[in-house]
Amino acid sequence: MKLWKYLPAVAMGAMATVASAHPGHAETVSFLTGALHPLTGLDHLLVMFGVGVWAAQQEKSASLAIPVTFVLVMMLSGIAGYLGVTLPRVETGIASSVVLIGLLVAFAIRLPAWIGMLMTTVFAVFHGHAHGSEYSESHGFWLYGLGFALVTAALHASGYLVGYRFSQNRRAVAVGGVLMATAGVVMLSQTI
Repeated sequence: MKLWKYLPAVAMGAMATVASAHPGHAETVSFLTGALHPLTGLDHLLVMFGVGVWAAQQEKSASLAIPVTFVLVMMLSGIAGYLGVTLPRVETGIASSVVLIGLLVAFAIRLPAWIGMLMTTVFAVFHGHAHGSEYSESHGFWLYGLGFALVTAALHASGYLVGYRFSQNRRAVAVGGVLMATAGVVMLSQTI
């Protein structure tokens, strides 16, 4: 059974919300806002999916460590951003991560787990900070954070499944990585 075909339906079902008239609407909105945030920016979407594809190209020890590191560091950086900690050149860091992840995927670069985790940490700091600093409500941040963390993990898993599924078709994965890196270069040119 090819479960990866059902991933979009599962992701959409996980994001279904209760009707506005029900109690807890503000909390639902916070969670939904966080869940949608990684999906509404091409830069976030590409990196989070790309991290999953790249993780599928790694040795087993790194294939889980890389996405888990990304989610944990992103959450911590999101908290820092929400609390007002400043970070210079966030958009440049995010665009650079799109380029680098695209190149790592395109060339199927395998790194020792600790180097992959270190690189992922740097990427996640910028993405997490952007998520956290863009949340402007005075309440509901934890549900917002949970929403973006869960969807980020789902995007990593989706990328991993695609990377694993197409592991024998190196050309298709390489083309995808090149397209991702190219999109990152365009994004990077807009931040300079």
